[in-house]
Amino acid sequence: MRRMRTVYAQRRAALVESLAEHAPEVRPAGHAAGFHAVAHLPRGADEQSVITAARARSVGLYGMSPHRSSGATDPAQLVLGFGNLGERAVRTGIEAIGGLLRLRRRRQ
Repeated sequence: MRRMRTVYAQRRAALVESLAEHAPEVRPAGHAAGFHAVAHLPRGADEQSVITAARARSVGLYGMSPHRSSGATDPAQLVLGFGNLGERAVRTGIEAIGGLLRLRRRRQ
């Protein structure tokens, strides 16, 4: 149990560090416990467009909208799972998403 706590703590740290480096516009929340974090996207970001573009880059993630009782798409948020990924996969995935977010920001 202790070993797994350390493993998941390292994965969480990889997620937070990678977001800070590659997507500083994204604010993570809820990553202190569990195997997922919620990423708050910059104002004006389209949740579904980000999801579609991320999946085209082989990064699987989910939007928060389907989990809201109202189905509201604002604010745009992503669910980032890291429980079943190694640190390298977390870092690689976030790097791909960071590039996507930087491109979206330039276009707006």
